[in-house]
Amino acid sequence: MAACGRVRLFLLIVSVSFCVCRSAGDKIPNGNANPLPNRQPHPAVAQYPAAGNAGPGAAVSQSRRAAGWKLAEEEACREDLTRLCPKHTWNNNLAVLECLQDRKEDTEIAPACNHLLWNYKFNLTTDPKFESVAVEVCKTTIPEIKECAEEERGKGYLVSCLVDHRGNITEYQCHQYITKMTTIIYSDYRLICGFMDKCREDINALRCGSINTGEKDIHSQGEVIACLEKGLVNEAEEQSQRYVIKDECKKAILRVAELSSDDFHLDRYLYFSCRDDRERFCENTQAGEGRVYKCLFNHKFEEAMSEKCRDALTTRQKLIAQDYKVSYSLAKACKADLRKYRCNMDTNLPRAREARLSYLLLCLESAVHRGRTVSGECQGEMLDYRRMLMEDFSLSPEIVLHCRGEIESHCSGLHRKGRTLHCLMRVGRGDKGVVDDLCQRSLQTLIQEADPGSDYRIDRALNEACESVIQTACKHIRSGDPMILSCLMEHLYTEKMVEDCEHRLLELQYFISRDWKLDPILYRKCQGDAARLCHTHSWNETSEMMPPGAVFSCLYRHAYRTEEQGRRLSRDCKVEVQRILHQRALDVKLDPDLQKRCMTDLGKWCSEKTDPGQELECLQDHLEDLGQDCRDVVGNLTELESEDIQIEALLIRACEPVIQSHCHEVADNQIDSGDLMECLIQNKHQKEMNEKCAVGVTHFQLVQMKDFRFSYKFKMACKEDVLKLCPNIKKKVDVVICLSTTVRNDTLQDAKEQRVALKCRKQLRVEELEMSEDIRLEPELYDACKQDISRLCPNVAFGNAQVIECLKDNKKQLTQVCHQKIFKLQEFEMMDPELDYQLMRVCKQMIKRFCTESDAKSMLQCLKQNKNSELMDPKCKQMITKRQITQNTGKILRSSVRRHCMGQRIPNKMYTSRGRLINYRLNPVLRKACKISRLCAEEAAAQEQTGQVEECLKVNLLKIKHDSCKKEVLNILKESKADIFVDPVLHTACALDIKHHCAAILPGRGRQMSCLMEALGDKRVRLQPECKKRLQDRIDMWSYAAKVAPAEGFSDLAMQVMISPSKNYILFMIALCVCVLFMVGLLCGRITKRVTRELKDR
Repeated sequence: MAACGRVRLFLLIVSVSFCVCRSAGDKIPNGNANPLPNRQPHPAVAQYPAAGNAGPGAAVSQSRRAAGWKLAEEEACREDLTRLCPKHTWNNNLAVLECLQDRKEDTEIAPACNHLLWNYKFNLTTDPKFESVAVEVCKTTIPEIKECAEEERGKGYLVSCLVDHRGNITEYQCHQYITKMTTIIYSDYRLICGFMDKCREDINALRCGSINTGEKDIHSQGEVIACLEKGLVNEAEEQSQRYVIKDECKKAILRVAELSSDDFHLDRYLYFSCRDDRERFCENTQAGEGRVYKCLFNHKFEEAMSEKCRDALTTRQKLIAQDYKVSYSLAKACKADLRKYRCNMDTNLPRAREARLSYLLLCLESAVHRGRTVSGECQGEMLDYRRMLMEDFSLSPEIVLHCRGEIESHCSGLHRKGRTLHCLMRVGRGDKGVVDDLCQRSLQTLIQEADPGSDYRIDRALNEACESVIQTACKHIRSGDPMILSCLMEHLYTEKMVEDCEHRLLELQYFISRDWKLDPILYRKCQGDAARLCHTHSWNETSEMMPPGAVFSCLYRHAYRTEEQGRRLSRDCKVEVQRILHQRALDVKLDPDLQKRCMTDLGKWCSEKTDPGQELECLQDHLEDLGQDCRDVVGNLTELESEDIQIEALLIRACEPVIQSHCHEVADNQIDSGDLMECLIQNKHQKEMNEKCAVGVTHFQLVQMKDFRFSYKFKMACKEDVLKLCPNIKKKVDVVICLSTTVRNDTLQDAKEQRVALKCRKQLRVEELEMSEDIRLEPELYDACKQDISRLCPNVAFGNAQVIECLKDNKKQLTQVCHQKIFKLQEFEMMDPELDYQLMRVCKQMIKRFCTESDAKSMLQCLKQNKNSELMDPKCKQMITKRQITQNTGKILRSSVRRHCMGQRIPNKMYTSRGRLINYRLNPVLRKACKISRLCAEEAAAQEQTGQVEECLKVNLLKIKHDSCKKEVLNILKESKADIFVDPVLHTACALDIKHHCAAILPGRGRQMSCLMEALGDKRVRLQPECKKRLQDRIDMWSYAAKVAPAEGFSDLAMQVMISPSKNYILFMIALCVCVLFMVGLLCGRITKRVTRELKDR
């Protein structure tokens, strides 16, 4: 860097020497000038006394000046020069000046030398001859700059004007000369043309320094400008504004900052404050074009950065926030784009606002969001300064002014790397208390200015917190892509998410969700729809009639409209709206309308519900208790979820295994229309269903009970019928009962035309089946049986109709109200077995196997007919038995049959079934008359009843004393002769023999039993030992039964004959008797006929 300075010094001296010699009449060839200005007295010497300040330089002899005056030869500076400056610089006054001026901060020089150097610089800026050098060097440049050409000569104004316009100077020698003069001028504010006149009062009022030489370090007069700059930025941050800097001085301060924007050496205060930090962090950064400033800005929050330098950089950044031209690189990179998009041409705005960094960013961001082209260099600069705004809250005066209380209360000591801003955002979310409205608006404005939604890297705190998540979960997305934020939201509350990232992400999304324009993808895809349907303005414009938060509400209202309703969103926009809705479902605070209207209800009902998704569930659970405004918004959101359950991102994430296994086809549909939730309900008890998914699905079912509109498919299928047949009914369960009753009455009365439409009847059937799965889905039944559930079924889980089954098993112990409800439920199930959820669930596979052709009404009858099949599942068989027991209690079955038979006489034989013979629990007489617990306790305790108790009673027939019990056991024995299926023990023992020897014999009427008896008597046939033993036992039992209980009628007698081992002999004897009688009859007939003829002959 020193070498670069030396080159510039050399070029400057060449130019100065060339011009001075020309004025003396010497003819020196261009490019051969002596680098040392010692051919004639230096202009500073001639003007030195004119400075009006006595000092050591006044005693310099005219002879020495004529020979070529040198600073190195002055007594006042000789000691300092020897100590601080290399010897090779002594012959060059400007090199000496630069050396002493840029000395180390802790190095002092003599006051006399200070004074000498001040006068030397002052004379350089005001000397007419020195100005003539500028005229000669810049002879082609001055005419091009109109303002400088018109400046009055001889007062130093020309050089100051050229310094102001040095960015427009293209002539090389002129540019080098003005650059060096800039270094000289900016070492002291008093050397800047006009600055002293404009800011004298403000300097004195703010006590920024004194104009008297010697009160401050003359070479640190940049402190005066720094003081004024701090006064300027503090003015914007203080509400009281004890002193207001004059507009002329404000412009002068910003102009000074602007002119020093390309080279940090020109900001003397910052240069001295950051000299060591520059060597530490930016050693290899070349000065010029604001590069050193940017490098220092990037390292501002490093631990090694000195506090003094950090303060100076912050002041510089605040000036940039007030006037973007203070940043050389930004002003240069975006100059063409600002002109192209007329960002500084708004005549309605004051110049102060037009120059603000925020206005520039909003204007250019608007162009980018509208798809306009902004140069890459300009976008890069914008990215740097948007990141700068997010890193340091103090650069936004509105936040400093309006959020001071929140910072002091909650966020003190967190100022680095955007932590304070995120702390304020967390307060704004309501996580740390209540935030002031002005502070909230200031935060929202800053987020719009910085626009971190377009590039997550702008938010340094978020970037650092989420780096690991981005590297793992979002590595497939290009760095800086807006979809990174969406990717992070998709992984919120997952194993890949880390806690710090979760907090930073929600804090940022809270503010992005309140302005649809802050999501760049949503804005790009939906700006046309928003303009067409919601009458929005451009990106950086607002309207009180249509605030930013209302636009998204408008969009999602149109997202789910049908074609008949018209004015729908485009497909791309609808996809983005759904994406935002999915994100909002993760946290109730991401839905502005919901949080605003339900703040009171959230505090009242849901203060303890803090886990993800619990707050919305809590509001849905307390829907009837909410205020009207909150109830409306929760109802609308729930209705929307019923149409597209994928909005419930947490539920969908929990149900992913079930969806992949059973519902992937409906999940892939572009339009959900309630199909996915219906699929999840139908597969609620699959093995892939986990607890979280089951709880979420059940909760949604319970919420649907509160309003039939919350069930989208039911609402769309039945809304016309509801309005016509069930007006003023809102709860879904009441609507279902109303419509079901109407359908049932029309069916029983043989109505010519059903009042309920076919599509509604189909959906009504689905709703009835779903409601039968959980007692909580039938509120009347649940409320009536709550006490009984807690008393009789405390450990029984809801779902799978388990609680209902438990209540049925304990029916005798129920309270009267609950008993009546359960009785009525069983009555409906007997009329329509498909509503018996447990039966349908347990016997699902058996129904597919045996009853595919049976309708819903005859399903139980079909299962009973196939109950004893070898292929029948034991669990299903047990469930069928339970239902038969219910039927055999008489009342329920008789009442249901009477309803179907509409008053016809029902014979008692209709209630006799095979089941009562093979399961004692189906036989009320057997259960009541026989002391089964004493005679057959072990068999009765068995879970699966397949005739063990009956077999025990048969074996213990001699021990039975009660006549009714003995008679019933004897009846069982007799009936088992006619049908081997009635004797499950014998049937099981002889199943293989029946298959081998009696496969061609049809069952029933004792045919298979006769076949087995014949096989038993045939010595050529070898029966299974168990079968042979059981048959012998049966023969003995039947013999005893015949003795104890003779045949009660001809049918019993015939049955005994048919199953007797002497059946053929008995039948032969009966046939012989018949033949004898026939012959006797014939003989008697002949005799009677002969007698009759004799009588006629008489």
